[in-house]
Amino acid sequence: MILPSCRLAVVLMNLGGPDTLSSVKPFLKNLFSDQAIIKAPWPIRPILAQLISTIRARKLKTICKKMGGGSPILKNTQSQQACLVDWLRKQLPSCEIEVFIAMRYWNPLIAKAVSEVKSFQPTQIVLLPLYPQFSITTTGSSFKEWSKQAELQGLRTPTWQINSYPTNEAFINAHVSLITPLIEKAVAYGQPRLLFSAHGLPRKVIDQGDPYEMHVHQTVYAIRKKLPSTLESVICYQSKVGPQKWLEPSIQEEIKRAGRDKVPVIVNPVSFVSEHSETLVELDEDYRDLARTQNVPFYGRVPALGSHPAYIQALGGLVVSSISNHQNHTIFSCA
Repeated sequence: MILPSCRLAVVLMNLGGPDTLSSVKPFLKNLFSDQAIIKAPWPIRPILAQLISTIRARKLKTICKKMGGGSPILKNTQSQQACLVDWLRKQLPSCEIEVFIAMRYWNPLIAKAVSEVKSFQPTQIVLLPLYPQFSITTTGSSFKEWSKQAELQGLRTPTWQINSYPTNEAFINAHVSLITPLIEKAVAYGQPRLLFSAHGLPRKVIDQGDPYEMHVHQTVYAIRKKLPSTLESVICYQSKVGPQKWLEPSIQEEIKRAGRDKVPVIVNPVSFVSEHSETLVELDEDYRDLARTQNVPFYGRVPALGSHPAYIQALGGLVVSSISNHQNHTIFSCA
C-alpha cells in the first residue's frame, strides 16, 4: 500500500549521447572506460579508452552531423520523462512524484542524477532503465554506477531496480501498434519479412551468462503472437564494433537475403526505445541504401517507441508494481 506521505523518485536510465560535436570524444572516452564494455584491467583500460575514442571520433562526428550536430536521445528521454511523470501523478495522486534522467556516458550523468534525487529527499526510489532487455553492459552497468555514486554521496533511501521487461504486455502492444501500419504498406510489394533488429553484443558476453539474447527472443515471440501467423520474421543484430564474433545473423546479411528472395522488408528496432544514431542513421540511411542496392522491393522502418502511450503505460505500470507489490524486482539501500 502506498502511503499518503510518500515522496517517490523515478530515475529513467539510458545510454546518453553526444549533444554537440565537441562532446563526441569525451562521450566515447566515458563509454570505453567502462569495465562492462572494455574488460582490460586498470591502468590499461583508460589507455585503450583514449586510443579507441580518438580513432572513432571522426566517424561519430560524421554521424552526429547527419542528425543535426548531435544525438537527439536526451530530448527523446525528456519527452518520455514528461509523459511518465504526468501518468504517474494521475495514477498516484496522494504521492509526490518526480522523474529524473540518469545517462550512463553523457550528460546528465548518473552522478548528477544522484545529487538531484538526494535534494528531492524521496522516501523511495525506483530505477527504471530504458533498456527493455537486460544486459550487464547496459542496465547492469547503470545500476552499478548508481550504487557507487549513491554511496559516495550518502544517498541511503530504499531503492528498487526494475531489471527488465521484455514481455510486458503494454510494451508489446506498443510495438504491435507501430508495426501493423507498415505491414499494410508492405503487402503491396509481396509477402513481407519482418526483421527484428536488436543492438548486437559480443558472443562471449552471452556465453558468460548474459540474458540479453534470451530476452530479445522473448520480446520477439510475444510480439509475433499478436501479428498474423503467416508473417515471416527474423531476429538480427546491428552496430557491431571490432573483429570479435558478435551475435548473428547481422541485419546486413538479412537485407542481402531479402534482396535475393525479392521480398519486402519491415525493420523493427526491437531493443531501442528512443531515436538515435542506430535508428536515424544506421537503419534509416545505411541499411536503407543497402536495401536499395540489393533490389529489396520495399524497405520500411518501424519508429522507436518513444513516448507512445502504450509504452508510457508500460513504464508507469512497472513503477506502480515495484512499489506496491515488490514482485520480480531487487531492492537495495546504499549505506
